[in-house]
Amino acid sequence: MILPKERDPRFITLRRGGTLTDSDHQLLALWAATCAEHVLPLFEQANADDTRPRQAIALTRAWVRGEIPMKEAHQAAFASNAAAKGLPDAARFAALAAGQAVAVAHVAAHELGAAAYAIRAVRESVEEEEKERAGHKECQWQRDQLPDAIRELVLDDQKVRNHLCWFVFND
Repeated sequence: MILPKERDPRFITLRRGGTLTDSDHQLLALWAATCAEHVLPLFEQANADDTRPRQAIALTRAWVRGEIPMKEAHQAAFASNAAAKGLPDAARFAALAAGQAVAVAHVAAHELGAAAYAIRAVRESVEEEEKERAGHKECQWQRDQLPDAIRELVLDDQKVRNHLCWFVFND
């Protein structure tokens, strides 16, 4: 489980009583989509005919542009998660990263799930002795993609929820 029992108001939009602006919510979604897309080839190598994770990433961006409602994005999360079933770990985690990315439209705090599953996908795509280094490299790559406006928020969230995210954000 990547979400805490008590929701952080920094990841709840202003209109719902939190402190998250719509523009920062959109940036979180775009960053999550970028993280998921980076590992999407790991899914597509295992199941090239299944387009659900790629579609989930596309719908994340469509939601940010206002082209689809949150409910449609939320439904795409379930489809991408279903695509993960029965696959090798690297492919499964890549599909779950895409599902988490599109779920950001519904719950902004899913942004960290997309990043964490992407790191897990990379770790599972390499030999045992390379896992730690590969995970660290992916985490750094993700951090390099963070827009300045949400950088501090996400980096703090990684510290706060690292224990819920399999400790993949260790420095």
